[in-house]
Amino acid sequence: MSNFNVPKREEVSAGNQAIFDNLEKAVGFVPNLYATYAHSEHALGNYLALSNANTSLKAKEKEAVNLAVSEVNNCIYCLSAHTAIGKMNGFTDGQIIELREGRASFDTKLDALARLAKNITENRGATDQSVLENFFKAGWTKENLIDTIVLVGDKTISNYLHRTTKVPVDFPVAQPLDAVEA
Repeated sequence: MSNFNVPKREEVSAGNQAIFDNLEKAVGFVPNLYATYAHSEHALGNYLALSNANTSLKAKEKEAVNLAVSEVNNCIYCLSAHTAIGKMNGFTDGQIIELREGRASFDTKLDALARLAKNITENRGATDQSVLENFFKAGWTKENLIDTIVLVGDKTISNYLHRTTKVPVDFPVAQPLDAVEA
């Protein structure tokens, strides 16, 4: 249980209230983790700008990275949110489990991406050369590499925010890997 409150619309700045209104229209609600960013005058807007910035990665590719990174960082909030988003993007439950493990036996290119995201996160950027070579052999470009590293950073920010604040998860809760693999 968290001692960190999730601010309500009336408790945040006018700028953040406008962002809350936009999230409400776009998503149907303001996710607790996004609301938590609004304790800062600027963090929510800055985070959403980073998260929604143009990238060479497609939506499914981004989810592959988000799931692998969130698993390494053990962030139940982000695992839960990205499991739901992954399903909306067409991944099956089994594929989501594999992506959380940092692999994708069902797609060679996604496998190289998930392995890279996991390796970057586990090694704090000191990527294994073999993982990087495999990424490029699978058809990814230097642009994709840079965009993947930015996405790893983006997701790590949210992982750390939740791991610190422990605000309630407002998505169907993802089960630990050892519970779903048993």
